[in-house]
Amino acid sequence: MLKALLSLTRPANLVTAVADVLAGMAIAGYFLPDAAGTFAPVGWLALATVGLYGGGVVFNDVFDAELDAIERPERPIPSGVVPKQTAVLLGICLLIIGIAASFLVNPTAGFLAIGITVASLVYDRFGKHHSWLGPVNMGLCRGLNLLLGVSILPDQVMPWMWVGVVPIAYIAAITMISRGEVHGGSPVTLRVAGLLYALVIGCVAALAQRQQQLGTALPFLFLFGYYIFPPLWRAVKNPMGRNIGLAVKAGVLSLIVMNAAWVAAFGSFPLAFLVFCLLPLSRLLARVFAVT
Repeated sequence: MLKALLSLTRPANLVTAVADVLAGMAIAGYFLPDAAGTFAPVGWLALATVGLYGGGVVFNDVFDAELDAIERPERPIPSGVVPKQTAVLLGICLLIIGIAASFLVNPTAGFLAIGITVASLVYDRFGKHHSWLGPVNMGLCRGLNLLLGVSILPDQVMPWMWVGVVPIAYIAAITMISRGEVHGGSPVTLRVAGLLYALVIGCVAALAQRQQQLGTALPFLFLFGYYIFPPLWRAVKNPMGRNIGLAVKAGVLSLIVMNAAWVAAFGSFPLAFLVFCLLPLSRLLARVFAVT
């Protein structure tokens, strides 16, 4: 039962959410020597994103229970291992924890957490069923999550709000791909996703150049491309469900590498390497728990 409850939260994905907020903190300048930031807000925002992401994906399975009974009957709710009411309670508790932990940092973080909650629930219930709104809606959740990290210094949210567009584009690409996981997908859709991937890499590289940290960010950007493009290319050549599923898994876990590139772009190589080191943990969890 405990493992089934944990699987509802997608533990491997939770690590990527923590990487999001760490990247946002680096963008805000929280880890610069003259910032003199304390550890407590970092811990609260890490807990917050775990609660928000975990609660969001639990409700994804709650709303999909009937469809999963047909397409993925092995999942905890349709298999009967976790009662639907228990899953609802778990999702509510996680979202409350996420919002409360955010308000303990500052009101800006708290209101962003509420925005993430609303965006994730809208996606779970309505957005995923729309061809263009779904990917954008899902991307918005990640974009807001990045800004949740930036909100550790509230006055930095407005100047850096535009960076939230980058994860929106990346997650929109993954969401487009994921729609072919069960029945196979379209090579055209996969190629469009590849173009979005390339655009994201270009945006991070351009920002790193603007910050005069391109050399610091390039190793992580190369690794990012190495992890995401080969599985995507295999799916383009043979767009069967399994190949698409592997491309989606690679895209989700590689969020950690993208976030490491963000951190490096703002001149913090030690922290960027620390974020990158979350990848083995996420991959280990992915062997035990489903990613999608």
